Amino acid sequence: MAMTKRSLVVAVLTFLAIYPAAAQNAPVHVLASNGVKAVIDELKPQAEKAIGRRLTIEFGTSSVVKTRIEGGEAFDVAILTSDVIEDLAKAGKIAAGTRTEIARCGIGIGVRVGAAKPDIKTVDALKKTLLASKSITYAQDGASRAYILQMDKLGITDAMKAKTILEKGSVASNARVADGSAEMILTLVSEILPAPGVQLVGPLPADVQHYVSFAVGIGPNSKNTDAGKALSKFFASPAVAPTLKAKGMEKPKV
Repeated sequence: MAMTKRSLVVAVLTFLAIYPAAAQNAPVHVLASNGVKAVIDELKPQAEKAIGRRLTIEFGTSSVVKTRIEGGEAFDVAILTSDVIEDLAKAGKIAAGTRTEIARCGIGIGVRVGAAKPDIKTVDALKKTLLASKSITYAQDGASRAYILQMDKLGITDAMKAKTILEKGSVASNARVADGSAEMILTLVSEILPAPGVQLVGPLPADVQHYVSFAVGIGPNSKNTDAGKALSKFFASPAVAPTLKAKGMEKPKV
């Protein structure tokens, strides 16, 4: 019995000695929007070096990730659209005072690689292009949908309904364009540029352009708060600006 107690004490002391180091080396769990995937994939090695920790990252639409967080899923850092981060913060699902704006992205149009790029430089040209298209697609749960629908001012909503294909996520929408089952996609520029088989035509004209902002927030129950703050600081730093630009995004306007 004495040996058992001694063994138990040794085990506990060993655990206490090891656990802080283990926790310090544990990966930082990130839940992120598809809209920032290309940027995060590119910057991941630099981010890990900057915070001295590995990152485990899961991507999805901001709305889907929001539902997961609201359902109680554990995470250290969320990188989602700013409005979703705000909603989660109000619900106590993002730690107070940890919201950090990091980027914004406009909406663009993409077509299949090899296809002729239509004219979308002006609002009139965009209207003609959309009316002449055989089909368009966008994500029904994507961050850009609300802004796409605001293009009702073009006066072609009814004409477009029959040839609009809604998909779950921009990945599926891009795949439709790549395989030819949809002629063009409307979504964030940052989601078009990395899509295989799809080429960017360009951003929407300024008069109908809308920007989706992205922010970082830290989980209220995270055991990696310091690492989360360091990650937020990294993504908010000027050093990421060239990568943002290359991936179709930009620093948030002050």
